[in-house]
Amino acid sequence: MDTKVLGLHHVTAIAGDAKRNYDFYTNVLGMRFVKKTVNFDDPQTYHFYYGNYDAEPGTIWTFFPWGSAIPQGRRGTGQATEVGFSVPEGSLDFWLKRLDQYGVIYNKPATKFGEEYLTLLDPDGLKLELTVAGTKDERKGNPTEAIGDDAAIKGFSGVTLTLNNIQATAEILTDLLDYKLEMEHVNRYRFVNPNSATANVIDLVEVPGEKRGHVAGGSVHHVAFRVKDDATQLALRDKLLSKGLNVTEQIDRNYFHSLYFREPAGVLFEIATDNPGFTVDETLDELGHNLKLPRQYEGHRAEIEAVLPKLS
Repeated sequence: MDTKVLGLHHVTAIAGDAKRNYDFYTNVLGMRFVKKTVNFDDPQTYHFYYGNYDAEPGTIWTFFPWGSAIPQGRRGTGQATEVGFSVPEGSLDFWLKRLDQYGVIYNKPATKFGEEYLTLLDPDGLKLELTVAGTKDERKGNPTEAIGDDAAIKGFSGVTLTLNNIQATAEILTDLLDYKLEMEHVNRYRFVNPNSATANVIDLVEVPGEKRGHVAGGSVHHVAFRVKDDATQLALRDKLLSKGLNVTEQIDRNYFHSLYFREPAGVLFEIATDNPGFTVDETLDELGHNLKLPRQYEGHRAEIEAVLPKLS
């Protein structure tokens, strides 16, 4: 039975102010607002989805913006600590000027495993990287009036996990999720999924004495890996269970089907299907224009709309 993993599907993080988050990712970084919906477990909180124009798996960056009540997280071990996005070759000078224009905190470009990248912090302190991939990225970005196709973010390049010890997590990646160790430098180990040409990198950074992180505001909540369909997902679930992992039943998330488990170092992993996709309740052109509610909350639309923060 096919259990093939196709790299990353999406990554979900926690933010504070909803409008600030929306403005930063749609205006400053120019990502497409793919879906405006609510948290399945907390319908008075938004769930935002950003991505490339086509809303492809491997480009989807999602947020729970929980407002001022959420405490600030702490970066440390047992976490996804950096999220990398792919940008076109030659675009980092444009991004330096744009980040200066908007007062974004960033570091000067550097090189990692032969790839040039630029590190920045989003308004909640999330550490992001704009990376010029070593191989050509053919995905379509989301060009805007201010950000041309020659600079637009194309989707994920990869995610970094910071751990006290990488061994057990590395075994999950290689034995169950199809990743292969390709490069290492000092305490950073690069795993690449050969089943996809993009959104296929997981870096493990090993820091034995580092303090454990705290997932809250400005932190990644979970990392979702991609499979093509339900049959593949359920076959992979059996494989994960056979290795003694505690895996949830399949959960319908409207735009994909999910199952969750914690890898040995404590990072929450998800397996998400390509089906049914983000155009199941809106056309491609309409994506992000309307508040879409899970079916169980549609009868409470007026009350929900009344408490959700305004975005414009």
